[in-house]
Amino acid sequence: MLSDELRYQLLRTLERNPEMTQRQMARELGLSLGKVNYCLKALLDKGWIKAGNFKKNPNKIGYAYILTPGGIEEKANATVRFLKRKLEEHEKVQREIEQLRSEVSNNLGP
Repeated sequence: MLSDELRYQLLRTLERNPEMTQRQMARELGLSLGKVNYCLKALLDKGWIKAGNFKKNPNKIGYAYILTPGGIEEKANATVRFLKRKLEEHEKVQREIEQLRSEVSNNLGP
């Protein structure tokens, strides 16, 4: 099962560059090639992307990963969930910073 963050990152990456190879995607996202392959298969199975053959040059055949309408909708939903979680994390960090500032002020005293 893919996390919202990973699903968001993959769909965003594919939307920006559908002709990116799995190896390039693995490097960009800091994942293993096997993990990227597994994730792409999961996205294909869900119907959120489709893979099509294209020729980069006369000697090589590669794939382009295109977001389907369902994939575009899922990317939008994953983006909202990801943003909400990041905002909650940001608020938590801000509260912790304020607590630390208060502790430092109290420990330094008058």
